[in-house]
Amino acid sequence: MQYDQPLRGSLDHIETASIDELRELQLNRMQWSIAHAYNNVPAYRNLCKEKDVHPFDLKTLDDLAKFPFTTKSYLRDTYPFDSFATPMNEVVRIHASSGTTGKPTVVGYTQNDINTWADIVARSIRAAGGHYGDKVHISYGYGLFTGGMGAHYGAERLGCTVIPMSGGQTEKQVQLMRDFDPDIIMVTPSYMLNIIDEMDRQGLDPRDTALRLGIFGAEPWTDEMRKNIENRLGIDAVDIYGLSEVMGPGVAMECIETKDGPTIWEDHFYPEIIDPNTGAVLPDGEYGELVFTSLTKEALPIIRYRTRDLTRLLPGTARPMRRIDKITGRSDDMMIIRGVNVFPTQIEEQILKIAALAPHYEIVVGKQGNLDTVLVKVELAPEAASANQDQAAKELSHHIKSVVGISTKIEILPMGGIPRSEGKAKRVFDNRPKG
Repeated sequence: MQYDQPLRGSLDHIETASIDELRELQLNRMQWSIAHAYNNVPAYRNLCKEKDVHPFDLKTLDDLAKFPFTTKSYLRDTYPFDSFATPMNEVVRIHASSGTTGKPTVVGYTQNDINTWADIVARSIRAAGGHYGDKVHISYGYGLFTGGMGAHYGAERLGCTVIPMSGGQTEKQVQLMRDFDPDIIMVTPSYMLNIIDEMDRQGLDPRDTALRLGIFGAEPWTDEMRKNIENRLGIDAVDIYGLSEVMGPGVAMECIETKDGPTIWEDHFYPEIIDPNTGAVLPDGEYGELVFTSLTKEALPIIRYRTRDLTRLLPGTARPMRRIDKITGRSDDMMIIRGVNVFPTQIEEQILKIAALAPHYEIVVGKQGNLDTVLVKVELAPEAASANQDQAAKELSHHIKSVVGISTKIEILPMGGIPRSEGKAKRVFDNRPKG
């Protein structure tokens, strides 16, 4: 397949196309993608046969609802390469998830896939406010994780100078940011906080860096976290969305002119929102589970993939394509506490309302008799060493009870009391007995 190549510094044609033109392109590409998966992936063809559906049944975009979902289990059942739709001699790169909860999910890319990915990440960086010639400091991990290399190839495609730092070595991160004067940093928001804390530890003013833009993703983060990072660094912080199974970073990108949720690049990824319990497709604007169908991927076409991310679809603003609202959490991250559905980001929002507290926290869930218990460990902010800790703890407990609806015990720790992550932060430790 032949795809449009972006021009450096200019919008791709599809970014200003009419909705009718976009929908026609989506239907043509969706028909190709589903037929490609059906004809070349026996495991997917079997799923379709179980539902008595054939690629010929896709006459309109709404017909997509007739086709089966795919999940992590589907990818693990086809481990390592049985989900690929091209011969291995056409696969030029492999990425994979960490596999911490079982077999990793494996993703393959043809050279066309790599080119497409670079194009859409370049488009994403440009939409975020990046320009040809910018220096981009990449602190996403390199390797099987898609973050580092996805950001790297896209920044190079846009014509940026790439600093491939990867994660870890926080002191060196700060040194290179001082010495190389990058314009943009691409990193998880939780690790950005670690870098800022290291600047504080070294007696540096984080606002003195040359950074003007942070492109943050790979984990849910709140608008309160955005404000915290922007205020401490003096930058614009924007949200990039992606997941390995669908492509990697760059599936959706927040536009700098609106900063109102990531715009989905709908010419390559078709979104749906479903009821996570019934699988029914929900109308735009309603909250549910995000589902993606790839429209142009060759090595690993992914059809109606259940991301487990909970959000809603919103109309386009900076671009005609639809946006996703902030990810409230993942359906598999949700904690049920005494019958109340709770997401870590809900507690994060309450922490960041209190000036004396830093955005480093852990949630420890346990059991006392028949009742669930929740302990929130949170650090004092660096500038709040003399704050009344008892008052801050009472205030946080009150906010969580009033807004989230659960009772918690609060433990306030000094700066550095919460272990730091070099990638995605682990927030929740559920110690309740299983079964």
